[in-house]
Amino acid sequence: MLNFKDIQTKPLFIAGPCVIEDEKLLKTIAEELVRIKEEHEVNIVFKASFDKANRTALSSYRGPGISRGLEMLARVKEEFKLPLLTDIHEAHQAEKAAAVVDILQIPAFLCRQTDLLKAAADTGKIVNIKKAQFLSGLDMEYPLNKVVQSGNNQVMLTERGNMYGYNNLVVDFRNIPDMKSFGYPVIMDCTHSVQRPGGAEGKTGGNREFVPSMALAAKAFGADGYFIETHPNPDAGKSDAANMLELSNLESLIKSLL
Repeated sequence: MLNFKDIQTKPLFIAGPCVIEDEKLLKTIAEELVRIKEEHEVNIVFKASFDKANRTALSSYRGPGISRGLEMLARVKEEFKLPLLTDIHEAHQAEKAAAVVDILQIPAFLCRQTDLLKAAADTGKIVNIKKAQFLSGLDMEYPLNKVVQSGNNQVMLTERGNMYGYNNLVVDFRNIPDMKSFGYPVIMDCTHSVQRPGGAEGKTGGNREFVPSMALAAKAFGADGYFIETHPNPDAGKSDAANMLELSNLESLIKSLL
């Protein structure tokens, strides 16, 4: 069971594949996360999406769907005893996902959707709100307050960059202390922040070589945790292939952040 107070007292690492591909992938990554967690005594949350509802093209792989996806995540939790995080895209998904996962994540594009935020809040689970690519850190006071004013004080905010012209993101690291001023944990999304949205002929490109630098810069600005999508063979990944960190490089990055 994930304790929200633990997030506020020592660094949190959220790691896993962008999307659920198959049972073998989930098990491979979960085994490595457990090993890292035990060896370095760190807080690690396993993340994976059952549906990527905002893919660039209609033909892009989205995932197994909510029913099958949550069944697979539940088996990860049972076998590996890792807390779980997954995204929800519609309000009706909140209650069903909350029955399995410990953290409900609000995608950046949807962070102003009142009904979605309220439904997540009403579950009583931790809610991680990703900052939209079109908002400043200080603007996140309002999505945050929608959850808090709905009766849920277990909230995290995540920085993931801002649009910088077409097909490009830039990170203004001042957003981290700005969001921390609200009194809630702030997470750095080290992988989505290196995206080139829609910039790879019908899919999102990116520069995974900058992931460690994004993480270390975020640490300097006071981040409370790090969101790192990872895959044993990122180039073969079915979503965000250009941005996920190689699983074999995850431990060294975590060590550098401790």
